[in-house]
Amino acid sequence: MPGLIRRNDIDEVRSRINIADIVGDFVTLKGGGIDSMKGLCPFHEERSPSFHVRPSVGRYHCFGCGEDGDVFSFLQKMDHVTFTEAVERMAARLGYELHYEGGGAAPDHGNRARLIAANAAAEEFFREQLRTPAAQVGRDFLGSRGFDAAAAERFGVGFAPKSFSALGDHLKGRGFTQDELTASGLLSTGERGNVYDRFRGRLVWPIRDVTGATVGFGARKLLDDDQGPKYLNTPETPIYHKSQVLYGLDLARRDIAKGKQVVVVEGYTDVMACHLAGVTTAIATCGTAFGVDHIKVLRRVLGDVDNSNTQGTGQVIFTFDPDEAGQKAASRAFAEEQRFAAQTFVAVAPDGLDPCDLRLHRGDDAVQSLIATRKPMFEFMIRRQLAGHDLETVEGRVAALRAAAPVVAGIRDSAMSVGYVRSLAGWLGLDPREVSRAVSSSRGTSSRAPERSAPPRAGAEEPAEPAAPEFRLMDLPTDPLTRGERDALMAILQHPEHVGRELLERVTQVKVGNAALGVVRDAVAAALAEVQGDPDSEDRWVASVAEQAPAGFTSLVSQLAIAPIPQRPDQIGAYCRDVVTSLIDRDLLRLKAEVLGAMQRAQSDGDQERWSILARESAALETERRRLRES
Repeated sequence: MPGLIRRNDIDEVRSRINIADIVGDFVTLKGGGIDSMKGLCPFHEERSPSFHVRPSVGRYHCFGCGEDGDVFSFLQKMDHVTFTEAVERMAARLGYELHYEGGGAAPDHGNRARLIAANAAAEEFFREQLRTPAAQVGRDFLGSRGFDAAAAERFGVGFAPKSFSALGDHLKGRGFTQDELTASGLLSTGERGNVYDRFRGRLVWPIRDVTGATVGFGARKLLDDDQGPKYLNTPETPIYHKSQVLYGLDLARRDIAKGKQVVVVEGYTDVMACHLAGVTTAIATCGTAFGVDHIKVLRRVLGDVDNSNTQGTGQVIFTFDPDEAGQKAASRAFAEEQRFAAQTFVAVAPDGLDPCDLRLHRGDDAVQSLIATRKPMFEFMIRRQLAGHDLETVEGRVAALRAAAPVVAGIRDSAMSVGYVRSLAGWLGLDPREVSRAVSSSRGTSSRAPERSAPPRAGAEEPAEPAAPEFRLMDLPTDPLTRGERDALMAILQHPEHVGRELLERVTQVKVGNAALGVVRDAVAAALAEVQGDPDSEDRWVASVAEQAPAGFTSLVSQLAIAPIPQRPDQIGAYCRDVVTSLIDRDLLRLKAEVLGAMQRAQSDGDQERWSILARESAALETERRRLRES
């Protein structure tokens, strides 16, 4: 293994690279003064350019979010590569040979570059072949799946001619050796030592790594006399490892990183359909099940950081076919769910349609609706367990509880676990305390019992578990945003009759910045769902909210419910409505700012269709804000 790259080489590469050329691949830059260029920041949403690049000093800086660095840090953040990989990419771009501590250049870097070049040349060949008369069968297949020539061009789809040597002869004519083409997986060797093209008479998709370099191919069978599998992929090579590559990640990575959401589908055409329908965070595995290495790649792109054993802010959405194979895939994904800090969801299309068929038969809106109506992974798996039992009988409900309890027991987030205990109780028609005991029992049998310093005396009570730390009102930050959230929750808990049912239901959907107050907001939502009519008609409104709150938050609920509201009694109604409306309006303003930022990017990209969709969303948000202020 080579050591670190020599410092002199790093400095030399940095000095030779024009940072504006690299940043310009991601950001549209315009003149911003002497030795300065500016554009919209790729690291946060904004409508006016505050991102500046200074080529003479080789650095960038955003005056909006504070991001700052050189060309290597920029590539690390945008392409999610290591520092070493960023330096090596820039060195390869310059044709500069790097040296490493311990002497010499990195092993096989030249060979890797040759294999990537061979794959790039093969992709070009396949794309050209798709235009030939012999590729009509491939064009017909694409057309039957709803893809035109522009779609094929966008995703680099090509055609491998039905020949044992067409690709090999072409690439040898371009200067590649037989050994290089075999090592790249483009040529295969038969039992008698004969060498032939691996892909023949098939539609071909290029598979690219996160930086956009083509490292392999996936090919679909088209001809009846093709005795091979339906899909044939590049074999394992020095640059292609199927457990680590994700089809479409090169196209989706920016939107995944910005939106903190990824959609995992099951095939190449599903990825194409999703992207064309506006779901631009879709990716797929390449001929293998979704596994640990794929999760590592996605977590890096998502910025998925585990925080104190709680759910992250990102979203991972899996789409599965409702057939048996899809159910098995769901089970495999669920087995790996705990490796994500992000929240996981499942989207299953109606009538057994995959995203490609859904777009073909019902249009782009149906694909977007599929993702929008996703269900949490835990709910999906719990309902799967319940579906196998007769819930009309006592025996069936008990058996269903035993099957579903381990799923709930596996939830890391304590607040979410409490919520699913109540949901499961509702689905089964059982007492929540009974369900809670079953979940606790399941959790106890799945983990090691806590150690004790000494066994209890005969007849003595079991030592109580340590109480969860309580969140207190006085511990909340005093910034204006948190104060606004606090005041709104005080109004909701103390005077729901003045807030009204409509505003109560709407405010439970807003994004709350303070985590502790967010838990209280969730408890309010859960309690509100159980209240018949208006909460002011219920004698136990605050008690119901406290019961829904997880351990450690009941005291905060009580304190919010009794803290003095800074308003005279004759003005309390208007005050309560105002603070709740202000919180909702702030959330609508946040959503509108996100939409306006997305509109700016769509306009820059020349995507008029997406701009129109976003414009309608912006108008709808503004209409809702106006109606809110007038109510």
